[in-house]
Amino acid sequence: MIEFQNVYLGLSAVLFVIGAIGAITRRNAIVVFMCIEIMLGAVNIVFITFSRANQSVEGIFMVLFVMAVAAAEAAVGLAIFILMYRKRGSLDVERFNLMKW
Repeated sequence: MIEFQNVYLGLSAVLFVIGAIGAITRRNAIVVFMCIEIMLGAVNIVFITFSRANQSVEGIFMVLFVMAVAAAEAAVGLAIFILMYRKRGSLDVERFNLMKW
């Protein structure tokens, strides 16, 4: 059982690093959004792995909360992307300067 936990934790680490690198280096807002979702999936894998290792259900409840937050984030994020595309004509992250003085 221990070696399977290491495989899942390694997979989670690889997915999290891929998501973090993608979120830092990409310029398209939708790709950055998808990379953040990949990172949330990696965290869910860690929660499930530790939940199974400890024979508890707390990790599963955390996964449900993370999935609920991800669903709300997807709804709000896509609405913001639609508004930004209508206003700016692009989803380039470099052009989003609405918060600057």
